[in-house]
Amino acid sequence: MQNGVIIPDGYKSVLSLRETQQAIKYIKDVFQQTLASFLVLDRVTAPLIVPANSGINDDLNGVERKVDFSIAAVGCDAEIVQSLAKWKRLALYRYGYGAGEGIYTDMNAVRRDDAVDNIHSVFVDQWDWEKVITREDRTVEYLKDTVCSIVKAVVYANRKVRLRYPKLDIHIAEKPYFITAEELRAAYPDLPPKAREREICRAHGTVFIIGIGDRLSDGNKHDNRAPDYDDWSLNGDLLIWNGVLDDALEISSMGVRADAAALRRQLTECGATDRYKHEYHRLIDQSVLPYTIGGGIGQSRLCMLMLGKAHIGEVQASIWSEQTLAECRARGVELL
Repeated sequence: MQNGVIIPDGYKSVLSLRETQQAIKYIKDVFQQTLASFLVLDRVTAPLIVPANSGINDDLNGVERKVDFSIAAVGCDAEIVQSLAKWKRLALYRYGYGAGEGIYTDMNAVRRDDAVDNIHSVFVDQWDWEKVITREDRTVEYLKDTVCSIVKAVVYANRKVRLRYPKLDIHIAEKPYFITAEELRAAYPDLPPKAREREICRAHGTVFIIGIGDRLSDGNKHDNRAPDYDDWSLNGDLLIWNGVLDDALEISSMGVRADAAALRRQLTECGATDRYKHEYHRLIDQSVLPYTIGGGIGQSRLCMLMLGKAHIGEVQASIWSEQTLAECRARGVELL
């Protein structure tokens, strides 16, 4: 590994640059249509920018700096979104969606503090989706059923891609293996969280880790989560084995969203109860917003996986360091 870049020995892209661009569009067309059908979702238009300090933008792990700027013509400051978890739930309320109905959108974001390596970029593109559920649906079983539907959509799209491009030979395990973050810690107590993910994904191919954000029995967290969208007991990450990089690849972070009780507990634990000054948080506290489940599915990561690419820059146009550019050129890796 040099400059945050891993180029496997002997790696060569199966597809040309032109074929790659054509395949990216094909994957996105097929997958989003399949996902919308399986989860009963309408495609909607969503914002790239939101008013600063509105409480709508997501804090992700709570430490990332937002990209902000002033808009003279409007007379306010704005922020580029980091994800749309809060906006989507408000949209479902405003648009009058009922239980079993949902929305999805193309989410483009800039995360200036993200790591920049084979699978991370400051530019983020996701299918952000959200669906109204009932209080009775706020269960691990409902979460698992939804994960299975997403995996089926991924597997279906991958089969279509392999039919169109027979040179590709990417296989994705069709049945997700479910494990809680605490069970994963117990299985690999001597490994850090990312190494645990790698081992469990190596063993099972497709894995969903349940319960991310709360502290585990050893006092540590598997990973950080913002306290004001997911219910930490009903969320998780979907991982798929990436044979090119010999590692787990996180495809989606998703979960049942916090109700009033979960929001209060999580904001209190994080010392963030001042967020009740925002409308979004007050509407949850007053049980006005619908119960929902939602998440984001990485577009570039899914394309990277299905096309057997070693670097995310092979499927998206972004900004890379001179060292990364030089290393990729030297190893014959063509970035977009």
